[in-house]
Amino acid sequence: MTASNSTAHPQKQVSPRLVPYLVVGLLLVQALLLGYLAIRQSPNANEPGHLAAGVSNWQLGRFELYRVNPPLVRMVGALPVVLSEVKTDWSEFHDGPGSRPVFTIGPDFIKTNGERSFWLMTLARWACIPFSLIGSLVCFFWARALYGEVSGLLALTIWCFSPNILAHGAFITPDAGATAMAVTAAWLFWRWLQHPTWGRVVAAGCVLGLAELTKSTLILFFGLWPCLWFIWIWLRRSENVKPAAWRQGFQLAVLLLLALHILNLGYGYDGSFRPLGSYEFVSATLGRTATDTNSGQTGNRFQGTWLEKIPVPLPAQYVIGIDVQKQDFERERQTFFRGKLYSHGFWYYYLYALAIKVPLGTWLLALLAAACTVSQIWRGQWGQWRDEIILLAPLILILVFVSSETDYNAHLRYILPIFPFAIIWISKSALIVTSFKSYRSLVIAVPLLWSVASSLWVYPYSLAYFNELIGGPSQGYRHLINSNLDWGQDLHDLKRWLDRHPSSEPFYLAYYGLFAPQV
Repeated sequence: MTASNSTAHPQKQVSPRLVPYLVVGLLLVQALLLGYLAIRQSPNANEPGHLAAGVSNWQLGRFELYRVNPPLVRMVGALPVVLSEVKTDWSEFHDGPGSRPVFTIGPDFIKTNGERSFWLMTLARWACIPFSLIGSLVCFFWARALYGEVSGLLALTIWCFSPNILAHGAFITPDAGATAMAVTAAWLFWRWLQHPTWGRVVAAGCVLGLAELTKSTLILFFGLWPCLWFIWIWLRRSENVKPAAWRQGFQLAVLLLLALHILNLGYGYDGSFRPLGSYEFVSATLGRTATDTNSGQTGNRFQGTWLEKIPVPLPAQYVIGIDVQKQDFERERQTFFRGKLYSHGFWYYYLYALAIKVPLGTWLLALLAAACTVSQIWRGQWGQWRDEIILLAPLILILVFVSSETDYNAHLRYILPIFPFAIIWISKSALIVTSFKSYRSLVIAVPLLWSVASSLWVYPYSLAYFNELIGGPSQGYRHLINSNLDWGQDLHDLKRWLDRHPSSEPFYLAYYGLFAPQV
């Protein structure tokens, strides 16, 4: 479905000659913003471990380190580092149920390479910038296809200047890479639904497999896509269109099997198809009787049942990583929320984080998009509702799934994959300008400029962005901490300050990180 036959209001046309220059210009600006952040910021608390794990993937062909995350993003980041004759220290490498030696090996990596480790980290970060640029292009193409050229440019601009995308797009942690690959896979799936050709099956299947290699949360797509296909087929039939359901169903099966093959191939089929009963789980969810998640006990609730002999069509370290991540949430940890520490999380934690860490200008555009939707419903214009189900279903599923984990909350980045889907839908607000002819583009331009200016005002401290609703970044510490505010990424700024103030003694440092800051 194209914008020309699905939009409720015709958009003001943009010169076809101008659009490529605008797109390239925005991509260039985003790349420069990310590139500078990659140089300026010191490694965050998790990056040394991710980089060391990526190096181990290449040099050792093993996937135990940082197994709570699939390896694609860190392997991309580690590739130029491996080619730069990096020094390694694997003396602390060990494996066992629930073990996470990466939090020792990561700091050892920094210590072994000394000051050069910061240059190596910069190379790794630069190598991961293309993930964010891919996300930019998909936001543009999908929004343009749904709502028109102006909406495409609007989505692209929101994405490029989003403080949360800028913040995480400059790290080698997998959140931004997973976000970009998730929306790319979903876009290709939507294109296959529209025109189910074998070429699109291959494209969607391969990219879904790559997306699965970025973050285990995206395993939800294996269940979501068949459901969306069924809904799509049912809605098409209700419109007196009879698609070849059996043929498409076969294509979908091939698509999912291809994605599963890519996922296993990313691990070199290491431990794939192990019987379910052969695993030693450490989480209470998958273990048989483990109740004290800090005790180190192992178990397997599937042993002794008919399920124990079923081969698991996933890499062993992928399965173990999910178990270890689940244990990480189950063990006793404190959640900081609005100035207080709690022994539990909150189902609305991420909604609150979105409310205060997304620019208010973007929220205004979201309200305009909602108004446009209400207007379409009132007028009986449902041209895009089937497409919007495909667009919004991943957003809703990921948000509900992550929010349902209420044992512990800490990081907005856990729901970062919902951002591109929300941004594309928000770009729908460009359709409403024709209803306000006296103001025209100002209805969209003012909140967009506010959003961009608010983000750039805080840059290069994008990770610490908080909107004006709570008083900006200076008040953020009263509401959220950890990777929402301070992830140990500003040590370079501290060094510059100390160089300008050499007599600042005695000096005390409260530091959120794992490696020795004197490096």
